[in-house]
Parts: sequence; C-alpha cells; structure tokens
Amino acid sequence: MEFQVKDKVMLKVLPWKGVVHFGKWGKLNPRYVGPFKVLEEIGKVAYKLELPEELSRVHNTFHVSNLKKCHADEPLAVSLDGLHFDDKLHFVEEPVEIIDSEVKWLKQSRIPLVKVRWNSKRGPEFTWEREDHFRKKYHISSQRPQYRQVSRLKP
Repeated sequence: MEFQVKDKVMLKVLPWKGVVHFGKWGKLNPRYVGPFKVLEEIGKVAYKLELPEELSRVHNTFHVSNLKKCHADEPLAVSLDGLHFDDKLHFVEEPVEIIDSEVKWLKQSRIPLVKVRWNSKRGPEFTWEREDHFRKKYHISSQRPQYRQVSRLKP
C-alpha cells in the first residue's frame, strides 16, 4: 500500500495493558487512531506523520503495516482525548481501586487474585489480576485485602 504526502492515514495502536489478564482481550478498544497527515515517504515501506502533542514521545516514522488510509471525515475519527499511550503506542489505563479479592487453588499452589476497577473511557471496566503481578507493576504496597477462599480447581 502506498500513500502520498498530505494524505490522511489512521495509525494502528496496540490494545494491551501490560498486565496478565484472565480472558480479557480488550475487544472494544479502538484499533486505529487519527487521522494524521503524511509528511514524507521514507523509502517504499515507511512514512513520517504529523503527530499531535499528546504523542510527542512516539517516534513519528511508521511502517506501512501500521497505517491505513483514512476514508472518513475527521469528525468521525477516534479522538485522542482521554486515551493515554506509552511510547510504544500501548494503551495506558490506570487502576482506580481494588474492589474484591480471592484465592484460587491450582494443585498445591495458592494464587491470590484482586478484582481491579480501571479508568476506562468506555465506562466501568473490571478485571481479575494476579495480586503479585499487579502490586509489582503499579508499585502498590498498602495493606493486604481480606481474601475469600475459593475451592480448589479440579481438572
């Protein structure tokens, strides 16, 4: 696929939060954001884009596989307001609170889980996360929640 200078393109984003989820894949997250104007063609497979200030930490040159021609009017495009990305174009959603906790048993292993409410633009979003991974990623060292015991998982 080729684009011309001044074409409008949509940029693919990666909808991962970077934590372990049990069956959570973010199917409703936007796959592309934009549109952005093509500033320059770099070889045959890369393009330099005009990015807004919100994406200033992101390098502005992208492979053609991460772009798609924008055929819609700008008012119909996904806005960047309220969406947060890291420098690798991963969505950044922060936890709001831990609302529940429980312990799952897998053979002889005890796995503490916490139910987390996230600050999602789409409304309330809740996921079960492994407590150790969650506390390490978000540097939370507050007191431990009260756990509900859950029966052992049977194969």
